[in-house]
Amino acid sequence: MSFTTRFAPSPTGPLHLGHAYSAILAHDMARARDGRFLLRIEDIDRSRARPEWEAQIYDDLAWLGLRWETPVMRQSDRLPTYQTALDDLLERGLLYSCSCSRADIAAAASAPQEGAPLLGPDGVVYPGTCRDKRPHIKGDPRPDNAPLRLNMTKALRLTEHSDSSTLPVTFEEACLPSKRGIVEVSSAEILHSVGDIVLARRDMGTSYHLSVVLDDAAQGITDVVRGADLFEATVIHVLLQELLGLPTPAYHHHALIRDDKGKRLAKRDDARAISLYRAQGATPADIRGLIGL
Repeated sequence: MSFTTRFAPSPTGPLHLGHAYSAILAHDMARARDGRFLLRIEDIDRSRARPEWEAQIYDDLAWLGLRWETPVMRQSDRLPTYQTALDDLLERGLLYSCSCSRADIAAAASAPQEGAPLLGPDGVVYPGTCRDKRPHIKGDPRPDNAPLRLNMTKALRLTEHSDSSTLPVTFEEACLPSKRGIVEVSSAEILHSVGDIVLARRDMGTSYHLSVVLDDAAQGITDVVRGADLFEATVIHVLLQELLGLPTPAYHHHALIRDDKGKRLAKRDDARAISLYRAQGATPADIRGLIGL
């Protein structure tokens, strides 16, 4: 299989220097290996996605000198695929509907007997309030379009191997110096630090975690290049890959681009937007210099 990377931005604001670093790194890695570089638009959050931001993504990346294959995959076109995967998990009794609000979860997780809420890759680790309700069945109406959560205990049982020395989650980290090599995560650690994650969010029909693993498999991604802030989420993605019978790519979690105060860049940091640098006369070579590439 050809070495294949991707850049998968959300059209919810301007691309900044951090996006440039990730996109250029993935692009250059693929080109150096005579591989493929793909673009994916992660627009499942229809309340925030805007066509003008999507157009700006294409414009900024082309200006940087990046080239990608067409047509571009857009997540909003793949909702039936996500539903098929949810139906599969529903039929296996792995999902349940959750009526808890964020405030409910925070309150339950910080109850005196529990101590301070534990934060995981998906925010506050869910305390399991709705877990013992009847599992959601395919075709059942979701009350108020309630989110669907993965019963992590059941999921881990399905991923247990006959060889007890093989942990349920194993993947290759090729970039982060402190994590480089084969990363192994135990069931106990997943239950403690990840919990029952949401796989279908309210009014979305899917979630980032479910969509990203299905999309990476559909695009034949062999190497995922993304920021170190997503390293902890990789446990979720590798577990879902095993549950859904999907291949696990190698992962390259790169360091984050930060501002002068050490804070990682976000889309609200318009002062670091690629479009602003362009308007001020910067060249693509200038951008590469700013991000160390």
